[in-house]
Amino acid sequence: MFYYVLKYVLLGPLLRILFRPRIEGLEHVPEDGAAIVAGNHLSFSDHFLMPAVLKRRITFLAKAEYFTGPGVKGRLTAAFFRSAGQIPVDRSGKEAGKAAVREGLGVLGKGELLGIYPEGTRSHDGRLYKGKVGVAVMAIRAGVPVVPCAMVGTFEIQPPGRKIPKVKRVTIRFGEPLDFSRYAGMEDEKTALRAVTDEIIYAILALSGQEYVDRYAADVKAEQAAQGRKFPRLRR
Repeated sequence: MFYYVLKYVLLGPLLRILFRPRIEGLEHVPEDGAAIVAGNHLSFSDHFLMPAVLKRRITFLAKAEYFTGPGVKGRLTAAFFRSAGQIPVDRSGKEAGKAAVREGLGVLGKGELLGIYPEGTRSHDGRLYKGKVGVAVMAIRAGVPVVPCAMVGTFEIQPPGRKIPKVKRVTIRFGEPLDFSRYAGMEDEKTALRAVTDEIIYAILALSGQEYVDRYAADVKAEQAAQGRKFPRLRR
């Protein structure tokens, strides 16, 4: 219930007024039935802007840290994400990937829309990074289409470290659904999972026009943190 209050009464109308999102390809998102919307992840604002423009409810797998923050602020943040229908996923440890897949399949099993960021984390420099194969496992096992989505301009309005986004127009672009039925039964084959994941990432790349890096974003972030380097800003 609170999800729809946020979407249609409180947050959704405000976001549309402030950011005036250009919406392209919305007809590619199925009107009913289970599907995955796989997007790039440039900003904290992505969590709110994409759902605001969709006609259907979408559930994202959100990092567990959003639900475990300390103090009053942490409790309010956790309550907000739960009320918005987001599912916490622990990204640490060997079982993290399995937990994410299990939760995602539960959403798809209800015939709903699942939102996922294949890169696994926000881009720290505006580039598009190598995708993790969890999205492929879910797409193959559930037998659902994957709609690629590109957020354009959200890095500029709220790059890492910026708490309040700039008020500037953004673009949200959806591509044609990708059908992976030819991989049915192959969700345990590494080559198939990598092929599906790369096809999804390249579809996002074609929509976003980002520079692509064939490495995991988390690994690059960790290296730069270990070297004491600040995250580079995207150049335009």
